[in-house]
Amino acid sequence: MTTRSDNDYCLILAGGKGQRLWPYSRESYPKQFIDFFGTGRTQLQQTYDRMARLVAPGHIFVSTNIDYVDLVRKQLPEVARDHILAEPVQRNTAPSLAWAAYRIAREDAKANIVTVPSDQAVMDEAAFERNVHDGFAFVSAHEGFLVMGVKPTRPEPGYGYIQLGDPVEEGFYTVKSFTEKPERQFAQVFMDSGEFYWNTGVFFVNVKTAWEELTKQLPVVLRQLDNINFYASPDQEESYMLEHFPSYPNLSIESATLEKAEHVHVMRCSFGWADLGTWHSMYESQQKTGDDNVVVGSDVMIENSRNNIIKLPKDRLGVISGLDGFIVAEKDNVLLICKKEDSSALIRKYVNEVALKKGEKYV
Repeated sequence: MTTRSDNDYCLILAGGKGQRLWPYSRESYPKQFIDFFGTGRTQLQQTYDRMARLVAPGHIFVSTNIDYVDLVRKQLPEVARDHILAEPVQRNTAPSLAWAAYRIAREDAKANIVTVPSDQAVMDEAAFERNVHDGFAFVSAHEGFLVMGVKPTRPEPGYGYIQLGDPVEEGFYTVKSFTEKPERQFAQVFMDSGEFYWNTGVFFVNVKTAWEELTKQLPVVLRQLDNINFYASPDQEESYMLEHFPSYPNLSIESATLEKAEHVHVMRCSFGWADLGTWHSMYESQQKTGDDNVVVGSDVMIENSRNNIIKLPKDRLGVISGLDGFIVAEKDNVLLICKKEDSSALIRKYVNEVALKKGEKYV
C-alpha cells in the first residue's frame, strides 16, 4: 500500500451525457450513473472507490452538469456538496479542470491533481495504484502535465493516441504528438509502430501549473471573480459560475493545454484499461463466451453467432442466430441492432433522428 500525500487531490469528471452508449445511456440518466454490469456499483461509484484508496476521500472533487448534481449526491453521499462542481452547460474537460484547480488552490496552493474520467475499466488495480503514486511523485518534481498512456491491444479508432518522444526517466517520456480518434488504418499504423500509446484521459498536474496554463488558453472567468470578490465562498463562487461558465469554449484538456504547453509528459502504464464509453469498448473489456460473444445480464439463446455484445431487459428472451460482430441492445422504448464497428456514427445519426421525432434533445 502506497503512502498518501497530504497534497494529493483527485478530480472525477462525471458530466458527460453518455450518447455513445445509447440506448442504454440516456441524457436524463447517462452511463456514469448506471450499474451496467450488475456489480452493485455504478461507474461513478467504482471510480470513487478506486480513487478513495489513493487519495484522502476529503480531497476528491466531482465535476458534473448541474442536472446531475442530485444523482452524484445520491450515489456519492461521502462527497461534500462544496466538492461537487455543478456546471450549467457542457464545456468539455479543460474548463472543468480550470474550475477545479481554482477551487482546490483555495484549499492547498501546493496541491497535485489527478483528473480521471468516470467511465473507465481498470483490470489491474495494484498496477494502477503504483502508477498513480509514481504520477503524483513525477509532477511534484517536474513542471508541466503528465498523462497516463497504455500500450494499444488493437487498432481502436475511437481512442486518442499519444506518440512517445524522448525519455525523461524510467517509464516517463516527453510527448511528441497527440492524435484524437484516427481512422482505423492510421490506428493500425500507430499500433504497429510501437511509438504510440492510448490516451487514457488520466492527467496529473500541479495546481499552480494547471492554473497558469489554463488561464493562457481560456477566458479569464475566474480571475474576474477574484476582482469582484477574492474571498467568495463556494456558494458565491457557484452562483457566479452559473452565469459565467458558459463563457468558456468547448475545449478538451488535450487541445487547450497538452498540445500547447511547453512541458508535457507521458507515463507508460500497463494496468489494463478500457474506455467504457462505447459499445465496442464494453465488448473488448469483458470476458467472452466460447463463441466470443459478450452477454450482459441477459436471457438469450444463441447459435451460429460470434463477436457480439448483447444486453436486453430482464423480462426479455433473445433468440439470436447468424450474427457476427453486432450490438443487440434494448432499453425502454428503443431496440438497437447494428455492427459494432459502425456503432459510433450510426448512434450519432439515430439519436438525433429519434429525438427529433419525439421532440426531445436526446432520448
